[in-house]
Amino acid sequence: MLGLSRQIIGTSLISCLCFMGVGCLQLPRMQKLISAKQTFSQSALEAEEKLEKSRLNLLKKVPAFGFDNVFANWVYLNFAQYFGDDEVRAKTGYALSPEYFEIILKHDPRFQLAYLSLSSSTSIYAGMPERSISITERGLKSLNPWVPKGSYYIWRYKGIDELLFLGNSQAAKKSLQTAADWAKKHPDKESQMSAGLSQNTANFLSRNPNSKLAQISAWTMVLQNGVDKETQKRAILAIQALGGEVVQTPQGNQIKFPQKD
Repeated sequence: MLGLSRQIIGTSLISCLCFMGVGCLQLPRMQKLISAKQTFSQSALEAEEKLEKSRLNLLKKVPAFGFDNVFANWVYLNFAQYFGDDEVRAKTGYALSPEYFEIILKHDPRFQLAYLSLSSSTSIYAGMPERSISITERGLKSLNPWVPKGSYYIWRYKGIDELLFLGNSQAAKKSLQTAADWAKKHPDKESQMSAGLSQNTANFLSRNPNSKLAQISAWTMVLQNGVDKETQKRAILAIQALGGEVVQTPQGNQIKFPQKD
């Protein structure tokens, strides 16, 4: 018993030291970030970007010592700070987005919210749908229709990326059909509504691989799940360009589909 206690204490101490070490890496990063924001010189911002990439590469190798969920949550908070810094992102872009999610979903592949942020930040903002899909596919190996709650949404995000950003309608149809099949296993209203929406989009693609109705449905999902106003704006413009109409009502946005596909 004493030996086991020492082992637990030792493991916890190593873990704490690990997190402290990574935390120390944050200090010079924050100092450089403050300096970069004060000057907003492109060179300073690019140097900060390289420093952050090096830090993320290190985090990919750092063990969590059993604190995987805590580690994943901490990295997600780091991502939120990165993604939310609009002024800096406008100058340097969002290329590091998938690097955060490589780490987050490695340690917690059941972190559902992370998949939504991954799809938005990596496919839409960073323009890397292939990376988004690749990371999602690895995470899906650890999921099933019941774990985590709402896991069917993750298949939906994958299908949206495949349809809208890769133009791969066959892959999208399979992903959306799986999303519908997983959602149908749950009797609650939200799951059944999600099943219907994913099933309808998969059906559109079965009839017409280039279906505008399917694309409007996919953009509608993006609009509903939009994590920020810019994403929502882009979804509305895409729906309108495809011949759909977005009507704002007290109950939320309503979509009018064109009569012909």
